[in-house]
Amino acid sequence: MTDSKNQSPNKTTSGSSDTPPAADGRQENRRSRGDKRGGRRDRRGQERDSEWQERVVQIRRVSKTVKGGKKMSFRAIVVVGNEKGQVGVGVGKAGDVIGAVRKGVADGKKHLVRVPLTRNSSIPTLSNGRDGAASVLIRPAAPGTGVIAGGSIRTVLELAGIKNVLAKRLGSKTPLNNARAAMVALSELRTHKATAKERGISLEQIYS
Repeated sequence: MTDSKNQSPNKTTSGSSDTPPAADGRQENRRSRGDKRGGRRDRRGQERDSEWQERVVQIRRVSKTVKGGKKMSFRAIVVVGNEKGQVGVGVGKAGDVIGAVRKGVADGKKHLVRVPLTRNSSIPTLSNGRDGAASVLIRPAAPGTGVIAGGSIRTVLELAGIKNVLAKRLGSKTPLNNARAAMVALSELRTHKATAKERGISLEQIYS
């Protein structure tokens, strides 16, 4: 016969779980908190992505000559902007069109330019940009004028949030060079306040 005094009352049986119920509750709370945090992060990421608009300017099938022959791929020119003063132009190459567009969007977000906008959704001063053989002239316009531009320049100006502007394409008609020339022109824009601060003069002296 076994002695009941030698048996410990706190001894657990083989069928019971090793973790106490309090610990299980803590683990469940931690998991629920982690799920909530992950959901918040996903929502923030979706909100950030929803602010940006993407437009494909051109998709071309290109080839590269290698040792075994020609390697075919697709090149996509994509303009990315939030219509709030930020715009970028990207180029992506891949074996399929979807991959090329995805790479173009990622490249465009890496080369964003901040554009100073006026109250009338126009630009503060005249600007001229050049890239390769393409030259673009952009000048402000009165309210109600609209975006008077063509080709890839119009896409860049619209996604930048400019609603009243005049633009003229000079030189090359290549969409990529024109888009990059427009980006150069927008990157060189300065407000009157910033110009007065750089020159060390008052704002009234610029208007006089």
